[in-house]
Amino acid sequence: MTPFLRQRIAVVGLGKAGLPAARRLHAWGADVTCWDDGEAARAEASAQGLRVANPAEGFEFDALLLSPGIPHLLPRVHPAAAASRAAGKPILADVEFLFRAVRAAGRKARFVGITGTNGKSTTTALMAHLLARAGIPVEVGGNLGPAALDMQILGDDGVYVLEMSSYMLERIADLRFNAAAMLNLSPDHLDRHGDMAGYLAAKARIFATQTRDDVAVLGQDDAPTAGLRAGLAARWVPISGTTPQPGGIWAEGSLLRDSQGVIADLATCPTLPGTHNAQNAAAAIAMALALGLDRNSLAEGLRSYPGLPHRQELVGRIGAVRFVNDSKATNADSAARALASYERILWIAGGMGKEGGIAPLAEYFPRIAEAFLIGRDGPEFAATLAASGVKHRLCGTLAEALPLAARAASGGAADVVLLSPAAASWDQFTGFDARGDAFRALVRALPGVEF
Repeated sequence: MTPFLRQRIAVVGLGKAGLPAARRLHAWGADVTCWDDGEAARAEASAQGLRVANPAEGFEFDALLLSPGIPHLLPRVHPAAAASRAAGKPILADVEFLFRAVRAAGRKARFVGITGTNGKSTTTALMAHLLARAGIPVEVGGNLGPAALDMQILGDDGVYVLEMSSYMLERIADLRFNAAAMLNLSPDHLDRHGDMAGYLAAKARIFATQTRDDVAVLGQDDAPTAGLRAGLAARWVPISGTTPQPGGIWAEGSLLRDSQGVIADLATCPTLPGTHNAQNAAAAIAMALALGLDRNSLAEGLRSYPGLPHRQELVGRIGAVRFVNDSKATNADSAARALASYERILWIAGGMGKEGGIAPLAEYFPRIAEAFLIGRDGPEFAATLAASGVKHRLCGTLAEALPLAARAASGGAADVVLLSPAAASWDQFTGFDARGDAFRALVRALPGVEF
């Protein structure tokens, strides 16, 4: 199979997605040139037999595959992107090449795309779980899990389930999603997109190539997402974690339903707590029904979903006290979803806070029995909590905070110890996953813990 025979493709950024993409495109017949700003990554590519040269020094390529994390406009243009634009050549994401390869192979496999500021990883994994339970060949990845060009070419009955970031969506051209979901929108990545309008425009590209034969699922629990209905070519399905949606899927209390009746009781789905997960489940169900899955099997699919690490992950218990790892909550909006899921909380938060800090979480402060603050912006978070009279301690590190929170829980302060930092992790960890792994390890080292 050589879908890109003799096409000249520059691949810039040789990390998790870039190096596999370069190898696969080369195997598929492309004339590939690789580049990375890091010398070690260039050496690795060269050791694997790939050509290494800087495309910014003379852009003579048909396309540029640019790693999602490398900007092509804001906050500053990467030289390779500037050269590609000057030459009038497209800047694409690896998912675009996957789509083109599948279609070049003559396969009719369907594509599902999921985006939003929060919840997209859970919804992506849940959607893949429902499809796999139904016996449908599925590949899942994109922004979550395997890079797109590490995936297999599926047959006509297969489905690709792709988590799509705004960084990826701004670099697609022909990729068409048979089913696409926009879960929610709140300010994020504004340095990359300029402002909220730019961020929204990038996200909305998930629907750009759809036709009336496709399905567009839109969250109705925030105004920016709900407002995207205008101009959609696809059939749209509204979803909500709280409010009835005629013609859509919604939750009434713990009951997930549509106009035909109850689909599932989310109270029986331990890995999907809270109204935000009710909306995630509604999105997955809406797309599953659109793809022809049996309605009667979906409740068991929700119940058997194992959940994802670092997203309200139950990592241990001591008696009635639960220890919950929500390290993926790197902004206030995401942390709000966890705080809303529990009545009384011992909260571990802090790190590198986003604009506005934790002030947007004030409505949840009455749920906090005590906060244990870590990281660079712990003092800033402490000032916000002090202004509202919330009990708190400056701990500095996770290793100091967890035993203190566990001791407070054993004294009856609350039955949930929640790590939901509302902040990025780069000040103390290599990423939210490393932070969550550290929390899990600390919990499991506590005396008497069960997991």
